[in-house]
Amino acid sequence: MSRINTITLNNLLPDVFRGTAPASEIWLSQLTLIRGERYLIHAESGTGKSSLCSYLYGNRTDYSGSILMDGEDTRNFSIAKWCELRQHSLALLPQEMRLFPELTALENIDLKNRLTNHKSEGEIVEMLQRLEIADKANTPVKRLSIGQQQRVAVARALCQPFDFLLLDEPVSHLDERNNAIVAQMVTAEAEKNGAAIIATSVGNDLKIDVTRRIRL
Repeated sequence: MSRINTITLNNLLPDVFRGTAPASEIWLSQLTLIRGERYLIHAESGTGKSSLCSYLYGNRTDYSGSILMDGEDTRNFSIAKWCELRQHSLALLPQEMRLFPELTALENIDLKNRLTNHKSEGEIVEMLQRLEIADKANTPVKRLSIGQQQRVAVARALCQPFDFLLLDEPVSHLDERNNAIVAQMVTAEAEKNGAAIIATSVGNDLKIDVTRRIRL
């Protein structure tokens, strides 16, 4: 499986911002994101940070400009290509988490892990212990607090290999101590994969060592 080494944004702009583009280091600019680096994207609400994550993950194409992965325009990628990338190269933790409320924390994580076979059962249990939610493993996520759900979503996102880890407000519901725990976990996984972290924030920043801070 080949690695994705760079993602280049060329004059990218969400369709909704045409004619009214906010001042930004991303929109209508050129930016290259490099595997192994750490990026923190600061944004105000409504400036398109979740849209950016969706564009990079291939969920949406309502933009002008281009996104190049190692020089290839992602608009030309087939469904099969996107499925392969999402299994081996791109990991996403969306802001809305997208957990299945009737399933337990462990079942939500296992749904992802069964697609990738990336983590052993013991490794998943260890992640839950580190996130201090091991006692909630068999609890339906609808009964968990928002902060606990966010930690489940973090564990799920790490159950695959990746070159770029996309984290959309990953600690928005966490206190400083749990922020630090999540930061240590995602940094360790990124280093293990030789991968980049791209984290967005509207105020509560993920406490990682950052290569570059970018204003959206």
